[in-house]
Amino acid sequence: MTSPDSHRAGFACFVGRPNVGKSTLMNALVGTKVAITSSKPQTTRRVIRGIVHRPEAQIVIVDTPGLHRPRTLLGERLDSLVLSTLTEVDVIGFCVPANEPIGKGDRFIADKLAAVKKTPVVAVVTKCDLASREQIAQQLLALSQVAEFAAIVPVSAQSGDQLDVLAEVLIEHLPESPPLYPGGQLTDEPEQVLVGELIREAALEGVRDELPHSIAVVVDEMMPREGRDDLLDIYAHMFVERPSQKAIVIGHKGERLRDVGTRARKQIEALLGTRVYLDLRISVAKDWQRDPKQLRRLGFYD
Repeated sequence: MTSPDSHRAGFACFVGRPNVGKSTLMNALVGTKVAITSSKPQTTRRVIRGIVHRPEAQIVIVDTPGLHRPRTLLGERLDSLVLSTLTEVDVIGFCVPANEPIGKGDRFIADKLAAVKKTPVVAVVTKCDLASREQIAQQLLALSQVAEFAAIVPVSAQSGDQLDVLAEVLIEHLPESPPLYPGGQLTDEPEQVLVGELIREAALEGVRDELPHSIAVVVDEMMPREGRDDLLDIYAHMFVERPSQKAIVIGHKGERLRDVGTRARKQIEALLGTRVYLDLRISVAKDWQRDPKQLRRLGFYD
């Protein structure tokens, strides 16, 4: 049995371009869904912590939005969120997919990481289930020429391949410490934030490329139904930037919005372990991504 003296605990974060599999990787390591995933870039908008419990260690994984050259005030705030996180963790995982060549975006991030002098950086080659052995080998070689990393680990979050190896490598860089969170806790996100994220994930399914960045969700109220301890009432509001986007989300005769509500409700019930009544409204908040007041109202602070 591991003695308390040799127990390690600390913070790791995954960074990379949008849509390189950071949230999927965190969910796989934690063993349950604590961050939403989507094929759309810039799905993650908040710093979400997932907690990995091992007998000898506890890794608190900080999932960050994808780093990119920002085009809006929201984009600037997301990037500053990532960069401030890099200085606060014990080890950084730089995620690059196995099935895509290393590009300008990856090198842009590698340069940012090079400026974080004191924090070790582990390169993580993600999505190895989508690449051949030859592609993976080429990507490992290419990454080794981008910068000096503490380690380079190929993984697949989908198949689980090499996840244990990655966890061990991250643990090596954590300080000796007792656990930072209780044993059963898998995230420190408030339930209302997780619920809002699950609604946004359902809304992102199958929409046009320009829409994902324009959707924001606020959960106004969550409370047990009066006289019922087996039913939770949730009132939530989705915001888009233009009336044309509202029409896309609502769909023909409201079919799409109903579908979003049904899919979100199933995910929320799985998360909270109780039946849910979901009241979902949609409004236009004109150009909210560029408006400081509206960004604050929707939870994106300076």
